[in-house]
Amino acid sequence: MSSVLYVCVRPERSAADAEQRSFSRGLGLGMLDRIDLLHASLQTAEWQQYDGFVIGGSPFNVTDAGKGRQQLAVERDLERIAGRALDGETTALFTCYGIGVVTRMLGGEVHTDQPEQAGATRIVLTEAGLADPLFGPGGPHLSVFTAHKESARETPPGAVLLATNDVCTVQAYRVGERLYATQFHPEASPQDFADRMAVYRASGYFDPTQYDETERAVLSASVDGDDLLARFPRLVSV
Repeated sequence: MSSVLYVCVRPERSAADAEQRSFSRGLGLGMLDRIDLLHASLQTAEWQQYDGFVIGGSPFNVTDAGKGRQQLAVERDLERIAGRALDGETTALFTCYGIGVVTRMLGGEVHTDQPEQAGATRIVLTEAGLADPLFGPGGPHLSVFTAHKESARETPPGAVLLATNDVCTVQAYRVGERLYATQFHPEASPQDFADRMAVYRASGYFDPTQYDETERAVLSASVDGDDLLARFPRLVSV
């Protein structure tokens, strides 16, 4: 069995613990190791022993003004993981905040013109997405959860667009054969996402006065992220 590390970049412990459980379930792994980059650095961890990485979301934004030392250190560590995947030495899946880090690292632009409110959305695979071993088997469309304030303006240099929709142009891309980045959250079930909404109720991802309506819509949604994640360990082991 290939070893996969969950990389946590959430300050909120309850949301981080739940996200780890979500990734573990989606990947089909009974045990999923974790490193919390808000409390530990890759420089002090034996991270290069892992065959694959899944990077969770965060309330951080690449476009944040006046970043503190902690956020800057987190972004440097995420770039280290991305660099290793670019070199073909590991396989990595960056989600949400992580796609901004990778986009900027590759010389692309991260902007705030295409936010998506918390909820389920339908994304469409490109021709490259349909041919991709991680995305393609799921068919031409996927239903996934999104909640973000920033996104890549366009596919960054060297990347191949895998998925898009009418609201957010860049929903997923691949760089080389081993580095994936998604704007959406593939790990979250409807209940997972509803629980996360409670943590980030006042964080600007949806109108808090519409909380009950948003929660009902989330809980009634059907999403396909687990199917995508279930293929990731097999890709890692190739």
